[in-house]
Amino acid sequence: MQCESPQNPRVLIVTPEVTYLPDRMGSLAAYFTAKAGGLADVSAALINSLFDQGADVHVAIPDYRTIFSDRVAPFLKKELRRIQRKMPDDRVHLAEDRAFFYLNRVYTSYGENNLKLSLAFQREVMNHIVPMVQPDLIHCNDWMTGLIPAMARQMGIPCLFTIHNIHTVKSTLAQIEDRGIDAASYWQHLFYLNMASHYESVRETNAVDFLTSGVFAAHFINTVSPNFLVEIVEGRHDFIEPSLRQEIINKYQAGCATGITNAPDPSFNPATDPDLKVCFTPATHAKAKRENKRFLQRNLGLLEDPQAPLFFWPSRLDPVQKGCQLLAQIFYAMISVYWEDNLQVVFVADGEYQPVFHDIVRQHQFQKRVAICNFSEQLEHLAYAASDFILMPSLFEPCGLPQMIAPIYGSLPVAHNTGGIHDTIAQMDVDQNAGNGFLFDIFDAGGLFWAIQQAMTFYRLPPEVKSKQIKRVMQESTALFTHAETARSYIGLYEKMLQRPLIIGPLADDECIEDDPEPPARPTPSKTPSKKKKGSG
Repeated sequence: MQCESPQNPRVLIVTPEVTYLPDRMGSLAAYFTAKAGGLADVSAALINSLFDQGADVHVAIPDYRTIFSDRVAPFLKKELRRIQRKMPDDRVHLAEDRAFFYLNRVYTSYGENNLKLSLAFQREVMNHIVPMVQPDLIHCNDWMTGLIPAMARQMGIPCLFTIHNIHTVKSTLAQIEDRGIDAASYWQHLFYLNMASHYESVRETNAVDFLTSGVFAAHFINTVSPNFLVEIVEGRHDFIEPSLRQEIINKYQAGCATGITNAPDPSFNPATDPDLKVCFTPATHAKAKRENKRFLQRNLGLLEDPQAPLFFWPSRLDPVQKGCQLLAQIFYAMISVYWEDNLQVVFVADGEYQPVFHDIVRQHQFQKRVAICNFSEQLEHLAYAASDFILMPSLFEPCGLPQMIAPIYGSLPVAHNTGGIHDTIAQMDVDQNAGNGFLFDIFDAGGLFWAIQQAMTFYRLPPEVKSKQIKRVMQESTALFTHAETARSYIGLYEKMLQRPLIIGPLADDECIEDDPEPPARPTPSKTPSKKKKGSG
């Protein structure tokens, strides 16, 4: 139990990308946005929720002048820098370096350039932004910020390091220092490829691993789902380097590691989604989903049948992670077995496996049953609303968002029971009025086909039974998969690290709050063994 402090602790969130920022955080804050992937969405959600709840939150992002200028009205472009400098109380702090000024996207296709961008960003954060903000806690994200926890450790500032993607780069101290970073002052808090006994022995040849350094030096780490953290600790993924896994294990065993599941963007809301033919709520889903399905079928050249079971593939067609090769192995059988049901599959995804499915469709003349489309946000939203199921047979999933978005739209996941999927999807059990999808445990084509069969068994239930379950799933998912829930988990973690409240409320001086509040409840797997496929092994 900890009693209240008279002022809010100041939190500095360091991220290389962010989708949006609250305009009240500073002049033109709404224009300082740049996105390359999911990290931008997660950062935006956390910052927005923390700010709305009254936290003293500051943000450090690179000064992507070209990207920002494209978002500013033409008459403001010349005024952008002058306006920014006139507002010293802004909470958005731009790391200024020519390396960022002329980029038209967050990352480049050249690894060496990305390393230079990372070093320039971290130099500005460490040399200028941290001294100016004087944070009580620093929250870093991914390898692009992996050196900052070492500085924070040296300065005695609590630091949280979030792992969104298992990707890293390596560089020597000599190269790091050449970019203006005083690594000599905290070299002992960095992680090297080989044992480091003293500074001179590591400076020129013993490379620093950025991601592993972030884990090694941070006071606390988190992955973006609890189960993925457990999978790393238990050694279930060969692609994770042994040194990184060992440092994560060390943090885990010390009680300094946790998992916090991300949440979908609020724009995924079938009641207000402008990309739908017909918007709907849990109470009105049945008729509206049929209308959206008919509209999608007509526009994609599929057989128009609102009663046809429609499966949607929402992820990139990447055989390394997303399991599209499993679907390819059973694709002919899947369409053929349920031919009389008019089963259909819609892909809204780019990726190297797209030609494989084009070949299968041409060979077997499945053009009226299968549509393969390049990624489009508008089509993605419509497909969630029109589909009955999504396919997500991922080999691994650090978090995953489609399996959370789909139930909000009344589309049930057919997925491999791994990572963030395990934390958010539970086996459908109509008798117990529980569950929100169909899971298989062993990563093979037989397991995926078994899960599809379970989904089709559910689809053939009487309409009133099926509708009742989908309504329940939509209501539960809308309430659970929210940024507010995710932000509350981070607030609890910040407070645990700071040993005091993050946000000062109306409590009296002698009242106290819990250090470590319970995280939000997530779906739990079904306890009915017969409902689970253990694999075709």
